Amino acid sequence: MGKVNENTFSIKGESGTKYTFSMYNFDTEFKDVGGIYIFTNRTNSNDKFTHNVIYIGKTNDLSTRFDNHHKADCINRNESNCICVKQVDSEKERTKIETDLLIENQTNCNEINNL
Repeated sequence: MGKVNENTFSIKGESGTKYTFSMYNFDTEFKDVGGIYIFTNRTNSNDKFTHNVIYIGKTNDLSTRFDNHHKADCINRNESNCICVKQVDSEKERTKIETDLLIENQTNCNEINNL
């Protein structure tokens, strides 16, 4: 797998819950599991990494979700260079986490209408 390193990326939802994600390169081949994913632009300044959150999504199959992603143009235009992934098996839990994160975090490529 193309895991960036052993470090993780944490992000808070509207509920105050902090979610921890593993970071991966784009060439990573994921297993057929459900999860939440975040495309970010990861930068390093003085050995401190920061993430600009570009897109937050969920899927029931991480192994195929990124093939022809419907927001690929926007994600590429915003110079995403990292995929942060959290395995979540339950569809109900994925929806809850995705909604929690989208309410709290501004992204460049999500279309948020009725949250």
